[in-house]
Amino acid sequence: MIRTYGLTHVALAVRDVERAFRFYQEVFGVVQVYRRDGFLQAQTPGSRDVLVFKVDPERAGRSGGVAHLGFRLLDPADIDAAAEAVRRAGGVIVGAG
Repeated sequence: MIRTYGLTHVALAVRDVERAFRFYQEVFGVVQVYRRDGFLQAQTPGSRDVLVFKVDPERAGRSGGVAHLGFRLLDPADIDAAAEAVRRAGGVIVGAG
C-alpha cells in the first residue's frame, strides 16, 4: 500500500475554463495555481486541494464528467512504486504529468 495525503484533486470536464474558474472563484475563493491551453488548476486558499478544469465539451455537464481523481504521495520518490501498485491492482496508466 502506498501512503498518500488522500484525495487531493478532482478534474472536471468543462466547456469554458474561464467561466468555470470564475464561478468557483466567486463562490469558494479558489485561486489559480497552474494554467496551460484548455486546462486550469485552482486551489482553495489554505488547503491542499486542487480543482482542475479541463476543456472536454463532449463530457462537460454530463454525469460522469469527472476526468480523473488525484492522490498526493507523502514521498514523491514513491511515484514508481505507486505506478507499479496501480498495475498490480489491474489498473492501466494512460498518462503521467
